[in-house]
Amino acid sequence: MHMYAGLLIMMDDDVSLPADTLAILNEFLLERSKREAEEENQISNKTGKDGHFEEDWQLSQFWYNTKTKLTLRDVVGKLLAERKADSGDFHIALLSCPSLYKDIKNIHDKVHIFEYDQRFGAYGTDFVHYDLNCIGSNPDYLKAHHHQYDLIVADPPFLSQECIANTCEIITRLQNDPTQCKLILCSGKVVEPWLTARLPVLKCKFQPEHERNLGNEFVSYANFNLDKYIENK
Repeated sequence: MHMYAGLLIMMDDDVSLPADTLAILNEFLLERSKREAEEENQISNKTGKDGHFEEDWQLSQFWYNTKTKLTLRDVVGKLLAERKADSGDFHIALLSCPSLYKDIKNIHDKVHIFEYDQRFGAYGTDFVHYDLNCIGSNPDYLKAHHHQYDLIVADPPFLSQECIANTCEIITRLQNDPTQCKLILCSGKVVEPWLTARLPVLKCKFQPEHERNLGNEFVSYANFNLDKYIENK
């Protein structure tokens, strides 16, 4: 006897089961087939074609467009070139900006993606699950990553004072050397007073763009002359 997709399609002559048992088996397999199809549809809806992760608006996810991703990738490439022989020890943290990961990973291996969204566990050991709401109450939160990163690129998920404060706190913990670690933040113009009060960053000319048109004006902030790395492309 063979069952396929929840349907009884054949029974060998020397094998027999009671009719009620066969009915239970067929019902079970049919329900399992339906459940698997629903799960596949859910995965497809979330990741889209070719494994591309779709934005989850409930998590305030908005992906950068190609121009922005390649611009920031090229900035990282120039920073790596400046390090020359030491570039192998250059560690990068991407905070809440997963759409940058693949382009940065293509030019440098030591990249960690910090995300609340567990889907990005697909990136293996490069993925670090974190929750910004856990930062303030636990000084040891993500302790294994404290003082490990030479470049931090962050895009706080929400344009609120609390979210900016928590993002700044985790950046302070993650940066390797406060005098050397490069910081790039992409966020709304409205967060500038909260951000600059907590980190030594200034607003730059570079304006990140997204695949979708957003209502808020987005700008960039950095603790170094980010525009110089972009204008001299």
